Amino acid sequence: MRSSLGIHWGTHLPVLIQLMDKTAGDVLELGTGVFSTPYLHYACMLQGRKLVSYENDPEYYEANLGYQNIKGDHTVSFVDDWSKIPIEKKWDIAFIDVLPEIERKELARRLKDCATYVVLHDAQNKWEETYQYSEIYPLFKYKFFYKPFWPKTAILSNFKEIRL
Repeated sequence: MRSSLGIHWGTHLPVLIQLMDKTAGDVLELGTGVFSTPYLHYACMLQGRKLVSYENDPEYYEANLGYQNIKGDHTVSFVDDWSKIPIEKKWDIAFIDVLPEIERKELARRLKDCATYVVLHDAQNKWEETYQYSEIYPLFKYKFFYKPFWPKTAILSNFKEIRL
């Protein structure tokens, strides 16, 4: 696991915690991590929700594979090509934090009519050249930028106004 992890990598947790309290359906995690995966795993388990996690980094995949459970409430799958994963279904929350970063906008585009809330980590204007989030923001009716912590987290929806 990368030793350069800092506490600032978990700034999306307040958003995920609040959205988990506001929703009751399935959760999609695109890109596993030391912050999101344990939290979503236990929150979904306690609430009886299905969690589907995808990862393309072998190190992160191996580190988080242990969260997969035998009942199938949480599956963890390795990805070779983000464009080929079957994500077009109903999700209450879709959290996107994948590498390479440019894949995030395409995953959000695919989820715009499926997920009640699409959560994008690292929503800093200074990283626009890398993430190109501005291309997908117009595809969503509702947008909210959680700014108390750096880096910011974007919450997008075509279904519900966002109030945190």
